[in-house]
This record gives sequence, C-alpha cells and structure tokens, in this order.
Amino acid sequence: MNIVILSRNENLYSTRRLIDEAENRGHDVEVIDPLKCDIIIEQEKPTIYYKDRYLNYVNAIIPRIGASVTFFGCAVVRQFEMMNVFTTVTSDAILRSRDKLRSFQRLSKAGIGMPKTVFTNYSRDVEEVLNHVGGPPVIIKLLEGTQGLGVVLAESKNAAESVLEAFNGLQARALVQEYIKKLKVLIYGL
Repeated sequence: MNIVILSRNENLYSTRRLIDEAENRGHDVEVIDPLKCDIIIEQEKPTIYYKDRYLNYVNAIIPRIGASVTFFGCAVVRQFEMMNVFTTVTSDAILRSRDKLRSFQRLSKAGIGMPKTVFTNYSRDVEEVLNHVGGPPVIIKLLEGTQGLGVVLAESKNAAESVLEAFNGLQARALVQEYIKKLKVLIYGL
C-alpha cells in the first residue's frame, strides 16, 4: 500500500513513529509537506501535484495538519477525499476539532463534565460574565488559541476586566470558564 503522511517535518517524533510502523508492516511510505502541494480542480478529475509528479498512486493518507496551516492543509486532505483516497482523519473532522466553541457545545450536549463556560460577543459587562461562571478566579481562553497559548488565570474581577478588555481591543474572541482547583488524591500504602 502506498501511504502518504501529510506533515511539514518528517523528523518529528510522531511522524517518524508513523513511518517506522508503516514500513514494519510492509507499506511504502512517503512524507509530503501539504503546503507544497498544488490542488488541481478539474471536472471529474481532481488531482494533486507535488514537486515533479501527480499523486495519483496514493492509497491512503495520514494527515498531520498543524493549527497554523489548517485552511490549506484541510484543502489538501479534501482533495485526496475527492480522489477517493482513504484518510485516517477527514478534512471535516480536522476543521471541527479546531473549533473550540463547537467542541465545548458538543461535549456539554453529550453530558460530559466540564467547567461552566461563557462565550460572549465582546461583552463589556464583565461582572455579568463572571457571575455566570461563579465569580473569580476564572480561566480566560482565546477561542483560536492552541496548546496553552492564550490561556490566562484571572484571580480577581479587575484582572478579568483587564484581560477581557485587552482581548476585546484586539478583536480576539474569548471564552471565560470557571476555575476548578486541582483535587488532591491521597493514595495510602504507596
């Protein structure tokens, strides 16, 4: 089977592990940078061109699309989907996973425990937002932040106001969540 791993860096540990496991199972594996792909849209003949060749021999792809390249990376995955190439993660799934607000809404509907969360459209009424989550301290998260970037612990009303005013001034959408202290677990006998 011809497998393409869509990754910007074949030397990343996670990408190397995928290569090793696929090769151990007898597959031909190639790492392709999705940002170097040309998407050719033609009636009933979707194709992808990479460097000096068409990728019409690919049986399966493993997308490793980073948050900073979501739009184009998903376009490449979607083009492979149009070519009837198997993908371990669909373009729609990648896009849904990058939507933090939608993810929280779906978790809540599914009954999964999570901190009480408020999303507002640049609200100036910080006190009301804080009341919705039980008051300070609160966690404030940028809606587009990833991997812990854009996450702030606001321990007071004044701190929350300052952070929200700064985010509002940058027109950066934010979520406000109740702060949940870590639970200390005591394990006896260990």
